[in-house]
Amino acid sequence: MSLVEIARFHTRVEADLARLLLNDSHIETVLFDTEMHNYLGVGWLMPVRLMGLEEDSGDALRILIEGGLLPPG
Repeated sequence: MSLVEIARFHTRVEADLARLLLNDSHIETVLFDTEMHNYLGVGWLMPVRLMGLEEDSGDALRILIEGGLLPPG
């Protein structure tokens, strides 16, 4: 079991929405770099990273795309 980056977000709000959507689907995730993001105050310089288990990453991406939080691709 290893953590992998599932997605990056330019705002803490977007990252929290993604985390909550995945939590509702029973996929546990954590946010990385939230404090640096808040400290710097610019999302493009230090995005908030959504991290989860590698085995959940495919399902997580699908859910985030279907939920409109990530672009298809």
